[in-house]
Amino acid sequence: MTDSSAVEAPPTCYRHPDRATYISCQRCGRPICPECSTQAAVGVHCPECVREGRPAGGSGLARALTSRRSAAVTYTLMGLIVVAYAVQWLSGGALTSAWVLNPTVVGAEPWRLFTSAFLHSPGTIIHILFNLYALWAFGPALESFLGRVRFLALYLTAALGGSVGVLALYALAIATDGASIEVTGGFLQPSSALGASGAIFGLMGAYLPLRRAIGVNVIQLLIVLGVNVLLGFIASGIAWEAHLGGLLAGAAIGWVFLRTRRTSQRRAQILGVAGIAVGLLVVFVLFVVSAPAYYGL
Repeated sequence: MTDSSAVEAPPTCYRHPDRATYISCQRCGRPICPECSTQAAVGVHCPECVREGRPAGGSGLARALTSRRSAAVTYTLMGLIVVAYAVQWLSGGALTSAWVLNPTVVGAEPWRLFTSAFLHSPGTIIHILFNLYALWAFGPALESFLGRVRFLALYLTAALGGSVGVLALYALAIATDGASIEVTGGFLQPSSALGASGAIFGLMGAYLPLRRAIGVNVIQLLIVLGVNVLLGFIASGIAWEAHLGGLLAGAAIGWVFLRTRRTSQRRAQILGVAGIAVGLLVVFVLFVVSAPAYYGL
């Protein structure tokens, strides 16, 4: 029995014996100082438990979402974006004209639904730098968890969702005032669109349900999303509808991935993601056939 009148020395960090601490690893119980602690879904972990991949609940999802390995697709996409930006400059705008999402011609040139996600505004380098940073920030962790094929499917489907968002606003303009439609841009005016933002918002949308699944606080990510969505509404020259379309598509795919993680559910996962992509393409086709003259047919 411990003598309550005795003053015990406080425990010390097992890696830094000179540091008193009352923090212990949630997994193994080792005393650790703040410098050696890593935030987990519940409590904190010591460096050994982090290295051994033993987060709370033993979730491989938690390990993958904090890893930056296996990011070949992410870095390839970043490279393609940089190359496309260089060609935009060198071609004097020819590539921009050929690949930008122009609603008035996309019916005859549907590849623009995807190619526009690799272009960025030549007028300001901030546009491409922001998207490259966001892709670097979210891409590797998602790619590590999803794998290359599923990550690429997420990226491209989110890009498609962003394009369909742009076309949805265009379709609304046609329905409300089709006789005087102009592709000029503005809060409630359709516009030609370019940029990886729709796909990036899709990555963030997919990240939300996955992060919540491991018990990580997503308030910070929600704030980032909220600020960027708000900027799209109040700042000129930002295709907020592309952001919203990409975000919704990405969140839907993230939910599918989360619900079909088991190997036995692989078929359901493929069907779920394919269903979202096909659904977006069907919406695009419906827009075009409803008013073909407005889409370049």
